[in-house]
Amino acid sequence: MRRFSLKMKLTLLYSSFLIIIIGTVLAILFSLSSREVLLSAQETLKRQVQKGVRYISYKDWELEVDADFYDLEQNVYLSLYDGAGEFLYGRIPYEFEEQPAFEVESLQTVSQGGQAWYVYDLLHNDGIHGNIYVRGITSVDRVKYSFRITQRFAAVLLPLLAVATAAACYYFTRRTLLPVKQMTDTVQQIQKDGDLSRRIVFPLERKDKNRDEIYTLAVTFDQTLERLEESFEREKQFTSDVSHELRTPVSVILAQCEELLQSREMPKEQRARVRVVQKKAEEMAGMISKLLLLSRGERGMLELNREYLNLSELTLMCVQELENAAREKKITIETEIEPEVYACVDETLYIHMLDNLLSNAAAYGRQGGCIRVTLFKKEGCIIGSVLDDGIGISQAELPHIWTRFYRADQSRTSDGHVGLGLPMVKWILEAHGGGVEAESRSGEGSTFQFFFPDGIF
Repeated sequence: MRRFSLKMKLTLLYSSFLIIIIGTVLAILFSLSSREVLLSAQETLKRQVQKGVRYISYKDWELEVDADFYDLEQNVYLSLYDGAGEFLYGRIPYEFEEQPAFEVESLQTVSQGGQAWYVYDLLHNDGIHGNIYVRGITSVDRVKYSFRITQRFAAVLLPLLAVATAAACYYFTRRTLLPVKQMTDTVQQIQKDGDLSRRIVFPLERKDKNRDEIYTLAVTFDQTLERLEESFEREKQFTSDVSHELRTPVSVILAQCEELLQSREMPKEQRARVRVVQKKAEEMAGMISKLLLLSRGERGMLELNREYLNLSELTLMCVQELENAAREKKITIETEIEPEVYACVDETLYIHMLDNLLSNAAAYGRQGGCIRVTLFKKEGCIIGSVLDDGIGISQAELPHIWTRFYRADQSRTSDGHVGLGLPMVKWILEAHGGGVEAESRSGEGSTFQFFFPDGIF
């Protein structure tokens, strides 16, 4: 079943509610109006009969009827009868064939000719010439037909009214939820480019007067973003400062280790311990260098030194440097590198990026396995990949591998790998206008594919 957005749900809810109310009100009005229309027709009939009496006079003892008596007014037929019930003057509907008995000042409902009629009789007696009956007849069906025309018009108008109501509800709902959409767009943009400086932009009129609960929520959201940005900036600054400060003591440790190892008088057992310290200090120095590089890059303090280089040769050189490490685990390295692939890149950063991917493949590759390295040009883009058949990464852990200091699981813990290599790879490629993608399955190996444009910048 399709999921509707909050905007659509609110629109449907409000529209349905309003249409139900409008429909109910119209139904009540039409019900009341139907009775009012019939009552109005009855009152009109009575008035016209009373009016018709005024058109009757006597001249020289002869009955005279004014010509206006014969006019059909408001669909009322007037006729005149003597005391014995004989027709004298007037008009009778064609469908009205049988005359009912006279009932003075009493409204009758008569069915004739497949129609319903209202009949009203009035007795006129001047005291000299005897009784004369004035009869008025009007069609009930004609009155109802006119009302049904109004009903049909309303039936046609109701869908249009429903559409207009839905459109109005959609407009106001959309306008009301605009800050929510802006918050969603802002979050998506932050997720996409990691820029916490983005804020929700409001129209000027909303800032001035429409400060409702959603506006307050959006303002609070902006304030939260501001605090997060400040926190991340402080974290970046702290990382940079700490990394910088740690370089000197680590350099001193390495220098002291090197000096101690040059002494021939040092016992073998102590020499082994110094070598362990030296190795850990070298790992720490590498981690500090990566932290400084990432910190400066993320803060925009690192400028790329781009050169137009032969990446084919540079990639082969990096692969050759990996062979010793791969040989220890009896890993075979296969290459499929297109010759003469050129691009404008920072040489040092490109080597850092590729070395991290290759060292990960060697560290987590299967004993006696295979590493495959590819590089080629396609449609104005440089595409490369590093594939291994090692322990792999679970699907649950895969989205987090680009986070600093994140290591998928204990099985991937190895010397010199502290969770900074892949974040550095991602930053380097994005700095070159490209990106990196990872595919992996636990126990089956991993594939890292990178890409960036081949143009000259």
